[in-house]
Amino acid sequence: MSAPSIETAQAWQGRTMVDPAGDKLGTIDAIYLDDETGQPEWATVTSGLFAAKTAFVPLAQAQATGDSVQVPYDKQQVTDAPSMEADGSLSQEDEAELYRHYGLDYSEHRSDSGLPAGTAGQGIDPRDRDGDGVDDDVPDTAVGRDTSGPTTDQAMTRSEEELHVGTQTRERGRARLRKYVTTEQQTVTVPVQREEVRVEREPITDANLDAATSGPAISEEEHEVTLHEEEPVVEKRAVPKERVRLDTETVTEERQVAEEVRKEQIQVDDQDQLRRDQR
Repeated sequence: MSAPSIETAQAWQGRTMVDPAGDKLGTIDAIYLDDETGQPEWATVTSGLFAAKTAFVPLAQAQATGDSVQVPYDKQQVTDAPSMEADGSLSQEDEAELYRHYGLDYSEHRSDSGLPAGTAGQGIDPRDRDGDGVDDDVPDTAVGRDTSGPTTDQAMTRSEEELHVGTQTRERGRARLRKYVTTEQQTVTVPVQREEVRVEREPITDANLDAATSGPAISEEEHEVTLHEEEPVVEKRAVPKERVRLDTETVTEERQVAEEVRKEQIQVDDQDQLRRDQR
């Protein structure tokens, strides 16, 4: 696989470099060109926040994968790479040591690699951030480029997502009234009356003598009395008891909602501090 073109390598500045497993190696800060061929040969990758470390990684087999740049070297190999001063050029001795570390062949006729000074075959002026041949207005303290576009000033905007929670009304169900008939046994005690025969005897007196002697002296007679009694009579009728209707009431309760939000974080890559730590 050949090395990327200068235009492609320039576009990679500010992107994340990853290893074959997709693990992050760091952010591409600068591209080093071969002084003989003028082609991109090395990329400096910075990882960490306060104790930032800069490593040189070969670009011969680098390729873009989405928003990242992937190289065939694992994270440990890049982390263990020899520490070199990222001061704009690499000596042949430095290059030879890096090539040996990455298991690549290196020939002595190869010239030193360096960041060009803006002339053909010598590379790109660090002040020309977008490679268009015109010095940018951004001071030299602004390193690389913003991953979302060309660097425009010394500040970047940090954004984060916020949750905005509201409510909406939806139908949660329905309730209805239904009337049905059931049967139950009721027992009621009712007082009832009946007539019974009672024999009454009275002596013969002047008051009843005429009635007593009005018939034959000796005879057979039969008197009949009709007896009466009451019996329970059941009558059923529908009687209204109550009115039933459906109504609604509003009940308020507390509910928790959870959602993931993204926020941007900003890290400081201090090259001067890194050089002081390496001395």
